[in-house]
Amino acid sequence: MIYGAIPSLYRVTCAAHCPPSTVYRLPSTVHRLPSTVYRPPSTVHRPPSTVHRPPSTVHRLPSTVHRPPSTVYRLPSTVLFLFFLFPAALSAQNDKAVIDQVVATVGSEIILLSEVQEQFAYVKQQQRELPDEYKCVVVQNLIIQKLLVNQAKIDSVDVKDEEVETQLNARIDRLMLYFNQDEGAIEDFYGQSIAQIKDQLRGDMRNQLLAERMQGQITGKATITPSEVKQFFNNIPVDSLPYFNAEVEIRELVYKPRVNKEEFEKAKSRADELRKKITENGEDFAELAKKFSADPGSGANGGDLGFQRRGTFVPEFEAAVYKLEPNQVSQVVETEFGFHIIQLLERRGNIVHARHILIKPEITDADLEAAKSKLDSVQQSIKNGEMTFSDAVKRFGDKNQASYNNDGRVANPRSGNTFFEVADLDTDVFFAIDGLAVGDITEPFPFRSPDGTRLFRLVLLQSRSKPHKADLKQDYGKIQQAALEQKNRNTRKNGCSKNSAAPTCRSAACSAPARI
Repeated sequence: MIYGAIPSLYRVTCAAHCPPSTVYRLPSTVHRLPSTVYRPPSTVHRPPSTVHRPPSTVHRLPSTVHRPPSTVYRLPSTVLFLFFLFPAALSAQNDKAVIDQVVATVGSEIILLSEVQEQFAYVKQQQRELPDEYKCVVVQNLIIQKLLVNQAKIDSVDVKDEEVETQLNARIDRLMLYFNQDEGAIEDFYGQSIAQIKDQLRGDMRNQLLAERMQGQITGKATITPSEVKQFFNNIPVDSLPYFNAEVEIRELVYKPRVNKEEFEKAKSRADELRKKITENGEDFAELAKKFSADPGSGANGGDLGFQRRGTFVPEFEAAVYKLEPNQVSQVVETEFGFHIIQLLERRGNIVHARHILIKPEITDADLEAAKSKLDSVQQSIKNGEMTFSDAVKRFGDKNQASYNNDGRVANPRSGNTFFEVADLDTDVFFAIDGLAVGDITEPFPFRSPDGTRLFRLVLLQSRSKPHKADLKQDYGKIQQAALEQKNRNTRKNGCSKNSAAPTCRSAACSAPARI
């Protein structure tokens, strides 16, 4: 749930805490309540082990000191993580002394005092200095959720039982991974069986899916015309126009050096030797992994990759590991990362617990020089008009980079768009484009990916802006997005309020009765 973003539909007046003049704005997304188990994001991020797909290039502040990435996907080990997954289950055991009461009604939906207390306690876990009046914010957010659910029921929005069960099973699978597939440990921690936990969360999950589907129906078809964007911009007072720092847009071609045949054969032979030591000489797999594995995350843990679901690994690795019997050691498996020796430790349905030893072919200085020469040639071909930058990305780019599927455009992970303030760029990129004109291409330069792979890149400067106040022509895309979000807020307001009775609040949580 995104706390702090409050709807403009309603105003809560709380005698003790909430100023009556405070008007809150409706957020652009469905509120995800801590008492509801969260849905996974649409884009599934693969764990950064070298047997997984490598992450896209992340642009960080130049002054940031980077820690080496862990190559094993480890869920947080704190109790807070479990509270994040199943706060309702936790609070159900810990707050037995609370006598519940209805604090607000939204059509046929009610908001209980215990719900407000659960949400407030959850946020306070993360923000220690949280004022009591924040309970009014919690009430407002709950009202928005209930409004969407109530309207979904009025409009006969359907969520099938199978959808609810699929989402519940996915959350339980995550919990099982955290507890190392130990159902007994889960029952000890929550004081409930898996079935009881699912029963307790089923209603919340259904409501979450209803709210999301309702919001999708309300705003899914929303579009905005250029004239509406212009009107939105003209309605902003001149002295309230935002100020934008200098920004750039860049495109990149990431090139992976090719391993020479000699080093390729040496790595394969090394992997064959290690496999024989395990299968014929009986040497310890974990100890060999610690000594020789090139996977910096799992190697230190004896090659242990933990429990992982089908679809986590790259295809060659996954095909091999799912053919193994427990404790069986695979043949040497070649992937884009090198050569693997895999041992299956345990399998539970579509979940496997495996370990591996990775042997990477060495990239020699000659290989690096060949890669640089190749990109020099590509750069010259682009300058001569023999190919476009887009063509070069498709022909020579590393397919595992996120930019490869975006025509070379690099997304800013901090904002989600393609605009970077200079402080958001990697240091090497910043210096490479310094002094370039828009449309120019850098010389090839080396860099390392988060997993340590040595790569080269060409960078094209797509656009550059100077510090300025918001301008309709120069910043049309940003202004268009802001206008669309406002239109969506108004659409949600009208969609939820046309048939729903005005919510009423008898909010002990806010310290005084109030009309919303």
